[in-house]
Amino acid sequence: MRFYVWGRKSLIAACAAVIVFVLLLANFPAARSLVASTVASRELPIYCVDTDEKKIAFTFDAAWGNEDTHALREIFDRYGIPVTFFVTGGWAESFPESVKELHDAGHDIMNHSDTHPHMSKMSPEEIAADVAECSRKIEAVTGVRPDLFRPPYGDYNDTLIRTVRENGYQSIQWDVDSLDWKDISPQEIKERVLKNARPGSIVLFHNGAKNTPEALPAIIEALKEQGYTFVKVSDLIMREDFAIDHAGRQIRSEEAAKAQ
Repeated sequence: MRFYVWGRKSLIAACAAVIVFVLLLANFPAARSLVASTVASRELPIYCVDTDEKKIAFTFDAAWGNEDTHALREIFDRYGIPVTFFVTGGWAESFPESVKELHDAGHDIMNHSDTHPHMSKMSPEEIAADVAECSRKIEAVTGVRPDLFRPPYGDYNDTLIRTVRENGYQSIQWDVDSLDWKDISPQEIKERVLKNARPGSIVLFHNGAKNTPEALPAIIEALKEQGYTFVKVSDLIMREDFAIDHAGRQIRSEEAAKAQ
């Protein structure tokens, strides 16, 4: 292993290069455009939505167990909030009664892949086949074909995002991670969500997480007190005339044009 020690002259030269680069961006529109186009060329899912309205979307990934799904639905019913479930094809096949129960209660049932693989390592053909199989299983239970997709493990690359879009899906990530899958305490889950929630946020939870059912009521009540409205992801995102900025925030196309 090699170690490098920066000398005073090298450090000054590096700082000067950074300053020159910043000045170029500040004074030359062409340079700014080049950097913007380089960032924009990367394929990104939607992490959150740019909105002044205090709307927020709760999402739940379902890939493994089913021990608390009914309890979660009862919480949603009690507070009158709709949520979005991203389920795998395997989960839909194993627990069709829960999929139907959630769908009939007005919640979104969306695509989380068929087998929960690391899809960034797959070919376009493999991706398309896996996603299609998941949707087939969901539609067999709900009668509705999903049009939103969440990559397993939050793992994605340009090929994955492009392929699912070409097959009719918008990819959805999150900007607020409850970390409930780590079995942190209900209070810690609550603090994480409330600290990071913003208008247009998409919050990640999981079914089968040890402390999520206990944490949810306090989170919902606190956000309601702050004036938030709970919506499904399908009702939060824009369906046309939008762009996705470098942070994964969905914005109006005209706002994106102004930023260039």
